[in-house]
Amino acid sequence: MQLPVEALIYIVIFVGVFALVEGIYLVAFGKSISLNSRVNRRLDMIDKGVGREQVLEQLRKEMQQHMKSQSIPLYSLLADKAQKAAIAFSPRQLILIMVLVSGLVFAALSVATGTELVLRIALSGAIGIGAVYTWVNNKAKKRMALIEEQLPDAVELMVRSLRVGNPFVSSIQIVANEVEDPLATEFGIISDESAYGRDVGEALKDMAERLDMQDLRFLAVAVSIQQQSGGNLADILAGLAKVIRARFRLFRRVNAITAEAKWSGKFLSGFPVACLLFILVNDPHYYDSVMDHPFFIPACFFVGIMLTLNLIVMKILTDIKV
Repeated sequence: MQLPVEALIYIVIFVGVFALVEGIYLVAFGKSISLNSRVNRRLDMIDKGVGREQVLEQLRKEMQQHMKSQSIPLYSLLADKAQKAAIAFSPRQLILIMVLVSGLVFAALSVATGTELVLRIALSGAIGIGAVYTWVNNKAKKRMALIEEQLPDAVELMVRSLRVGNPFVSSIQIVANEVEDPLATEFGIISDESAYGRDVGEALKDMAERLDMQDLRFLAVAVSIQQQSGGNLADILAGLAKVIRARFRLFRRVNAITAEAKWSGKFLSGFPVACLLFILVNDPHYYDSVMDHPFFIPACFFVGIMLTLNLIVMKILTDIKV
């Protein structure tokens, strides 16, 4: 009779932990770096009186801190996502949050369920790490999607700036001042680095590798080739903007075509779980007659594995590279 209640408790605890991590982040760092707020964080820091050099140092520290901490146990799973999401939490803070929420989950499970100690410890760790990973992964996806959407407009802005006679570095500075975050801060860092002597092509290449974006790699290569061999950079970037827009439209079209298959996979995997919860809520004793059978637990694991494989296979079938 405890099974349906405990299953619901696990779900509620996971959702609560996810919301808790988001709340801690907003309380600690404010709405200025929330992905839902499209302000230019770099300009906001400069307007508050922080020096340009200090702003650059702070932003570069936040960018590099996660990948430098990949050697920390378990954190390697999170480092790449945290870097793409530009999480302001340091690696130690994120690990501390994992430990904290795992402790809270353990306390909640101890109070609300009669689960054995070993299982409570395992579930607490899984929920704590899983909730933080899910939160960071969602942040990374949203931020990368925003950058991909903003990039064509930014390149076209650079093209217009070049055609009126501005140098390329000034064009990057215009993008940093005129567009919104997250792309504005990224280009602002490049502008500041070039002002302190770093090669622009090298800075663009570093940003492309850090964000792992093919369109940014195209931009970095175009700028590097123009620096070495010359040519009309405005025309090159204008052609690149058209290519990026075409790829973006194609990507959206592929997403629309494969949406049915993706949701079918999610539905086929979620429907049995929803039916199970519905049955247990309406008749908690439905499985009492077979719960003591030696094949019951292995069958549960088999069903869970098959449902997971269904999601993985459907994702592979619908993951079309553009």
